[in-house]
Order: sequence, then structure tokens, then C-alpha cells
Amino acid sequence: MAGRLGGKTALVTGGSRGIGAGIARRLAAEGADVAITYAGNKQAADGVVAAITGAGVKGRAIQADAASPDAVRAAVAEAAETLGGLDILVHNAGVAEMAPVTQATEESYRRLFGVNVDGVFVGTVAAVPHLRDGGRILIIGSVSADTSFGTDAIYSATKAAVAGLARGWARDLGPRGILVNVVQPGPIHTDLNPQDGEFAKQLTPRTAVGRYGTVEEVAALTAFLASDEASYITGTTIDIDGGFRI
Repeated sequence: MAGRLGGKTALVTGGSRGIGAGIARRLAAEGADVAITYAGNKQAADGVVAAITGAGVKGRAIQADAASPDAVRAAVAEAAETLGGLDILVHNAGVAEMAPVTQATEESYRRLFGVNVDGVFVGTVAAVPHLRDGGRILIIGSVSADTSFGTDAIYSATKAAVAGLARGWARDLGPRGILVNVVQPGPIHTDLNPQDGEFAKQLTPRTAVGRYGTVEEVAALTAFLASDEASYITGTTIDIDGGFRI
């Protein structure tokens, strides 16, 4: 099978839209069979699966709430059974809520950590027995782990937390050749954060290149890290932010 990932299998959480959908499509284009999870938009998920199978590989959409440990575990098990094991796990499912400390709520705190951190932890623990030696675990984090634009303290904390998990897991799984890395996007054009939106007026001027990034650019980096070409990269975070942090 053509492509750097021919014969590989992948699970992309939160793969029905935005960055997750772009990653799922790119992994399929590189030759991997791909399962995705989605929260509720079956139509969007089916559209991504159609693109995956249109690339000549196997695709599957699995409904799962990333905030539910039982749902996450069940989704991993279904993906592994459907695809015949896993080579690549991409944690993309996540939520963002912004509020200054004077307005932050415990409910928001628990929801963000429940999805962005607990979901990653539970999903990884569930996936490790299915991951073949030499596999990849990739977490879609954020440059917010290392910087702030205000009102994002809780969100930033969740992204810093998964970067810490990745470093530890890289040590734990290194003997099996399983590599663990975090992709940290900056401002990326999606339907939830459009490049012509109000939020973009604050973020775009902070980039060195003067523009938002694209889903395809994030997907390209993720596909590289999933490939054999990235065989000596583990336990690190890689910013893809157009110079947002410099």
C-alpha cells in the first residue's frame, strides 16, 4: 500500500471535525486504516469516514463521550477489534472554555480536566495493551501550555498536564519502541476559531507570519510524527504556531 503509513492502524479521538478530521484524512491518505471517535455529530463523522474509505483504506466512526471513562475504554476496544490492533493513537478530543479567575467555576474546571486530561489518561491506559511495539501516541495539545493570552488559565493547565504525561509515558514505553509526543498548535483556522473571527483579531498579530495556520499543516506534522521518519523523536512537545510564542 502506498504511503508512509501503509499497513498501519490508527485511532483518532474527536475526529469528526476540525483538526481531528484533518488528521484522520491525512493518516488515511498515508495508507493507514483509521477509526475516529465523535461526540454527537454522526453526519460529520460519516463524512470523514467516507473520505477515509475513499482513500482505499478501512474506516470506522465510534460514538464516545471523551468525558466518560467507560465510553473511552469501550471506543478503544472497538477500534482495536475492528482494525486488528493499533499502531497509532491520536488524542485530539478536547474542549475549551475561557474565563478570568474571578468568573471561573468548579464545573468548568472539572469539565476541562475531565475531557482534556482524564480522557487522555484513560484512553492511553486502555490502548497500551493493543498498541504494537514501535507504535505512536500523539497528543494534540496547545501552545497555551507554555503561554497565555488571558482568561485561559484552566485550559492552559490541562494542556500543560498532558505534556507532563507524555514525558513520563515516553520513558515508560520507550523500551517497546512506542514513541509519545505532543503537537502544540497555535492559532489554527477551524469552524470554531475562524481566521476572520473576533478572536483572530487578537491572535493573528501575535504570530510571526501574520496568519492563522491550517488544519492541513497540523495534520502533516502529525503524520510525520506517526511515521518511521520520526523514529528518534519522543517525550517532547512540538509547536506549530507560526511563531506565536517567539
